[in-house]
Amino acid sequence: QVHVVESGGGLVQAGGSLRLSCAASGRAINGYPTGWFRQAPGKEREFVAAINWSGSRSYYTDSVKGRFTISKDNAKNTVALQMNSLKPEDTAVYYCAAKTTNPINNYYAKIVDYDTWGQGTQVTVSS
Repeated sequence: QVHVVESGGGLVQAGGSLRLSCAASGRAINGYPTGWFRQAPGKEREFVAAINWSGSRSYYTDSVKGRFTISKDNAKNTVALQMNSLKPEDTAVYYCAAKTTNPINNYYAKIVDYDTWGQGTQVTVSS
């Protein structure tokens, strides 16, 4: 069974950058499609970015396109989310998720597609 743990969150000023990392334990993450989601206070969890298991294809929500990049480092068994040009509206708890059940080499953007979730890491962007 694979487990995922997020790290890299913190406080940053608007326009700054952060790099989140999702580390997997138990099994190699390169066998599973992986995604990042976020949840702001009082709001529902929403999709941010996703990548297929080979790392060849990725997908982003419109609000982060051109600013965020999702990538896989199979040697380190991690998935990263590089976040640039951060805005106050990016403030949220960010969650890493993996699809370990019936995965195919595709990306997934729905919460229900994922069965393994981390505990989340807080990202706060000040104005």
